Amino acid sequence: MPRGKVSATTPIENESLRIVRPSKLAAGLKGVTQSFRHTLAQSGIKGTIQTMRTVNRFDGFDCPGCAWPDPDNHRSGFEFCENGAKAFAAEATSQRISTDFFSTHSVSSLSEKGDMWMDKQGRLTQPMYLAKNEEHYQQITWDAAYSLIADRIEATNPGRVALYTSGRASNEAAFLWGTLARQIGTNNLPDCSNMCHESSGVALNTSIGIGKGTVKLEDFDYTDLVLVVGQNPGTNHPRMLSALARCKRKGGSVISINPLEETGMKRFKHPQEMLRMLGTGTTIADDHVPVRINGDSALFKGIAKHLVENDAIDTAFIEKHTIGINELRSHLIDVQWKDIERISGLSEYRIREIATIISRSKRMIICWAMGITQHRNSVATIHDIVNVLLLGGHFGRKGAGACPVRGHSNVQGDRTVGINHHPSESFLSALDAATGIKSPRESGVDSVQLIQNSIEGNCDVLLCLGGNLLSAMSDTEVTAKALNNIGLTVQISTKLNRSHIVTGSEALILPCLGRTEQDIGVTGNRFVSVENSMGVVHSSRGTMKPASEQLMSEPDIVAQIGNALFGTSPIQWIHLSEDYDRIRSLIESVVPGFDEYNTRVRKEGGFYLPNGPRDGPVWNTPSGKAVMHCNTLDSFEVMDGYTMMTIRSHDQYNTTIYGMDDRYRGVKNARRIVFMNPDDMVNDGIKPQQEVNLISIHNGIERRAERWKVVPYSIPRGNIATYFPEANVLIPLESVAIGSNTPTSKSVHVRIET
Repeated sequence: MPRGKVSATTPIENESLRIVRPSKLAAGLKGVTQSFRHTLAQSGIKGTIQTMRTVNRFDGFDCPGCAWPDPDNHRSGFEFCENGAKAFAAEATSQRISTDFFSTHSVSSLSEKGDMWMDKQGRLTQPMYLAKNEEHYQQITWDAAYSLIADRIEATNPGRVALYTSGRASNEAAFLWGTLARQIGTNNLPDCSNMCHESSGVALNTSIGIGKGTVKLEDFDYTDLVLVVGQNPGTNHPRMLSALARCKRKGGSVISINPLEETGMKRFKHPQEMLRMLGTGTTIADDHVPVRINGDSALFKGIAKHLVENDAIDTAFIEKHTIGINELRSHLIDVQWKDIERISGLSEYRIREIATIISRSKRMIICWAMGITQHRNSVATIHDIVNVLLLGGHFGRKGAGACPVRGHSNVQGDRTVGINHHPSESFLSALDAATGIKSPRESGVDSVQLIQNSIEGNCDVLLCLGGNLLSAMSDTEVTAKALNNIGLTVQISTKLNRSHIVTGSEALILPCLGRTEQDIGVTGNRFVSVENSMGVVHSSRGTMKPASEQLMSEPDIVAQIGNALFGTSPIQWIHLSEDYDRIRSLIESVVPGFDEYNTRVRKEGGFYLPNGPRDGPVWNTPSGKAVMHCNTLDSFEVMDGYTMMTIRSHDQYNTTIYGMDDRYRGVKNARRIVFMNPDDMVNDGIKPQQEVNLISIHNGIERRAERWKVVPYSIPRGNIATYFPEANVLIPLESVAIGSNTPTSKSVHVRIET
């Protein structure tokens, strides 16, 4: 008999919303107490001491909370943030999910539970199998699970197999994962970067020749100006605030450019600096610029227009290192101030004021995150940002450069070692030579294309190395239908999430070790490596006892699948995973920049990968120079409703919900929230805490999400903000960024129904 109805979305909450005064301070004593309270509740005194003592230490594990780098040399005794503490505490929890749990809970009944409830059930402890038409997962042996995967892959053709990757995966696991895909015969390697910084990679590669940022952490000590654009460090990258605070104390300036004015950009107290904890903290942003949602391209065109008009540019740098300046001059003449003002929501005077500050900077860093990358015109917007940096010559000098701030802790490293659905010929040739396989040359699918293929019934097997694809993707109901169309879905995971509930006809849960745990193999407690947001590759070694004796490491699981499919020819999969040095040696032979990998990764702090624009500057572009792009001024303007963007609360990390509060925005006990300008509320006759329905509109098709509570907030008129992933149901699958195919989670046309 068929399974019962399985809900793709978290149930509507029935708790009462409380609106309180938002916190005026980021981190500080409150952050410290919240960190300890959360870790104590999850893992007890012993676990708290052990994890806090070893997180982000040279001989410890890399915090899974974000990709912000650690100091190269000195590490403090508190080298993590509140959200990082929640992340590693959730992994080190004393709660366990056993076979009895799945005997008690059917998948349909689990789907009625909230995302926070699922996470709090604890660690997965043994492999589980959900048979076709069955309601309950049942225990399965590891060998049987590997055989099942091999059988299902061998029964189809490679183009109908996909391997998804989360940014949690280590370099070693990700390299094996990509190699496994290519031995299967596919480049279907969708990954979480498709949904976040793919736009950054596309834009930076086509402008400066590398898809990464060009600054080091120490550059924040030398810069005189930092622009933080489309980013909320206080919630998403809290440790970044310490770098911004150091910049301020050394005389630098910080400008925040974002539709929402966030607490983290107002005032910050570093938990490690007890004397400053007694004071009022460090004021971070000297200025807040409330640009409209998707108004950033217009803003940066206006800045560039002012710089060029006033000859406030580095002519010598431009002549030596760039192409396209004459075309850019002509383009900026054609861009009209009335359009810049309308789209950005800022006056010409205000923009020229900001541009004047920029013109005086000798060492400027521009940081951005998903507030920039998740629009239809994201690639063009990042080109505009890079143009401003190039006009000032802000590459190849200390204290200057581009800084896309990645979210997950190794999402950048995964791409570096081969998780790419459009791999280069040079990479594939090197991989084939090193392994003896014959990699396919056809491009694979990204995350959006995976869902589109699956809707059409063109995917038979989906293997997921971590993550929560269902909740991370746009258009939740459509994504759920796509996953239901797949024959077998496999989740390699540490904790229960909604992707374990909304599955293919058959499903496997393969429980793996987390970052915090010892990875004992024939060589002892093995370590893995990761790459942070600034291109530093360093080690990560767990210290905690594993949650279950049945847990396997991610590299071991990938190797066992490879062995079940192909045996030892031409890759000796088990031999590789027994000693991670062997995997690293293989990476060294395939990926440029990893020379003496096993030696350098063992040094305290690891090593930097080569970066032409930062180290030279030199440019790996067809012309050998950086490219100034001239993209038509575009915008997402709504005439009959609102522009919605999705955001995170202070009490979540990606799709993982730790609590129902957001103290930085004054929200308690609720997540189905609409942040709305008070004047818009008056105009629409909406009162605080009133329940409304949201209806998104795209190509004449409407999507509904009911019972959202309205909270007045300082946000530009015509704009609203809602929490991710609850609001993903409103984001059309086919609404994507031009050039990167990233879902437009920050540009959604909605109507509010009272």
